[in-house]
Amino acid sequence: MAEPAGRHYVTFAEYLAFELASETKHEYVDGQILDRFGDNPDHGLVSANVTAELGNELHDRHYRVYGPDVRIRVEATGASLYPDVTVVCGRLQLDAEDKDAIVNPVVLVEVLSQRTEGYDRGEKFAHYRRIPSLREYVLVSYKTRRVEVFRRHDLGGWALYEAQGSESIELASIGCMLALDEVYSKAFEEPELVS
Repeated sequence: MAEPAGRHYVTFAEYLAFELASETKHEYVDGQILDRFGDNPDHGLVSANVTAELGNELHDRHYRVYGPDVRIRVEATGASLYPDVTVVCGRLQLDAEDKDAIVNPVVLVEVLSQRTEGYDRGEKFAHYRRIPSLREYVLVSYKTRRVEVFRRHDLGGWALYEAQGSESIELASIGCMLALDEVYSKAFEEPELVS
């Protein structure tokens, strides 16, 4: 879970200046700067696999796929967040206050970790749900081969769809399938240790 880097209220402009000067990434939620922790190699591999899989599926269509270095700005709450994968459909829209932050994602993906699972399922998802363009929120397990897709319905509610093992799961908003064999390719293998 992300921990506050400071306890006093920080304006968004102060956050942007702090983030620009920092060598590491931070999120901005409710006037607080939150550390964005790195994780283990499997987390990075699974995140890269999802980015590659979606990039391959969508490369000749009207979508853009971004990795974990791209910020999302939630205009309704003021939060500035870093998902693991972002998909945008059509024209890219940037935040008026932060020209490096996207405001119109269609799909957001978080690869869960022991530290961030509660935050990604709870507070972070609560912010993401306030993004009008968002149609699907994807959570990729770090413990087992399981992917959850929260899909927004026309009336505004969300429904959960799951896949596990070697199944595939549909990302209906972008018209593609996410194969778990590709998502978890080479993950959870016993690493070779160099002494």
